[in-house]
Amino acid sequence: MTAKAKQDQIAELIRQAVVIPVLTIERLSDAVPLAKALVAGGVRTLEVTLRTPVAIDAARAIMAEVPDAMVGIGTILNGDDLARAEALGVRFGISPGATPELLQAAASSRLPFAPGIATASELMQALAHGFEVVKFFPAEQAGGIKALRALAGPFPNVRVCPTGGIGETNAAAWLAEPNVLAVGGSWLCPASEIRAGNWAGITAMCAQSMKSLKAACR
Repeated sequence: MTAKAKQDQIAELIRQAVVIPVLTIERLSDAVPLAKALVAGGVRTLEVTLRTPVAIDAARAIMAEVPDAMVGIGTILNGDDLARAEALGVRFGISPGATPELLQAAASSRLPFAPGIATASELMQALAHGFEVVKFFPAEQAGGIKALRALAGPFPNVRVCPTGGIGETNAAAWLAEPNVLAVGGSWLCPASEIRAGNWAGITAMCAQSMKSLKAACR
């Protein structure tokens, strides 16, 4: 797959998602019911972060038991993380930032990938390695929508998935920006609701949010 084809593929996947929940799964037993609850609420594209020891097994279980979920791996920090994600067979990879080594490994990988950026210099490094689809992180803390609009001036072709400080109250404003494909966040699956096993509540929250946010994308 060419670099452009990989970028087009992840761009379309992110665009269709509208919202990508950032999943930090602490207990393997929560993985499948959580994924089923999200998919039932209309949220199919899931980012399983490499922040816990069970992350890889959780992603594997979701892929095996929730076929409607489109699973990606997040918090990819280095080439080893990238290799694990690619070997797992997930649909995409995302990083919170990017070193030159990670960008080079991702450019050589078959895995559709979106590196994290927060500044113009970081974005230029991503572009130099062929990445026009990026994660803007931490979005609110890095300057919010004003910063995103400033970056859009010299980089009009870049497509963005902002994550960090985005929730129910401001997601629609981010989605209204022309260079934003989707937003990422954890508000659709609060840790307290996961620990309580409130799957029906998570489904209801997702369904309500997706209904309102899809209207913001039109």
